[in-house]
Amino acid sequence: MNHTIIQAKNLSKIYDKDGSAQVIAVDNVSLEIYQGEFVAIMGASGSGKSTLMNILGCLDKPDSGTLILDGSEVGNLVDEQLAKIRNQKIGFVFQSFNLLARTSALENVELPLIYSDKQNITQLAKDALQAVGLADRLDHYPSELSSGQQQRVAIARALVNNPEIIFADEPTGNLDTRSSLEIVALFSELNQAGRTIVLVTHEADIATHTRRIIKIADGKIISDEANHNPVDAKTELEKIANAEVANENK
Repeated sequence: MNHTIIQAKNLSKIYDKDGSAQVIAVDNVSLEIYQGEFVAIMGASGSGKSTLMNILGCLDKPDSGTLILDGSEVGNLVDEQLAKIRNQKIGFVFQSFNLLARTSALENVELPLIYSDKQNITQLAKDALQAVGLADRLDHYPSELSSGQQQRVAIARALVNNPEIIFADEPTGNLDTRSSLEIVALFSELNQAGRTIVLVTHEADIATHTRRIIKIADGKIISDEANHNPVDAKTELEKIANAEVANENK
């Protein structure tokens, strides 16, 4: 079995609301994620899934509990140390893409490398865009790309530092069915190549493409089950294409 890459013990996060009430966003959560897993964290809006992802991805700190990332405890690290870990070990993909509007696809993907000591950053960015099928869109601006292509640029940006883990927070939330399947298929390919993927979603049909589904409600894990028969996104895309051809031939 692959080694444990994320180990969370009794994580909690509490927010003050209106100066009086408190909201427990993450409530005493413990879990382990192994290197090479493709995991969905699924829950309704307000369930705490994004807050949990932010803690696991070192974007936020828990109020209590322990987080061990790739064998090292990170809960007590200062912001500068956490930023270094994020830059070296973690890639993020968000629902809103978070691309700079006046910056080309290539330049958007180069951004994380500016803060690294790596050489040939332009070539690394080109390689990442090629890996997501956008080698012919290097000089295009976000406004010149479809939503699905913009998300591919965001994935390339997440990949460019060769992270061990990719966290994707509602990555299909702004996409149509075909684009959603294309993005999920890309994540599946990355996972099959050895990348650890943690995908946060409220959509049950998106979660069915992963190999493990963790359901969260009211800040607590309510189920954690292996998915032994994940739906193949490429097969679903083929069905859509075949249906379109059949309709055209009518």
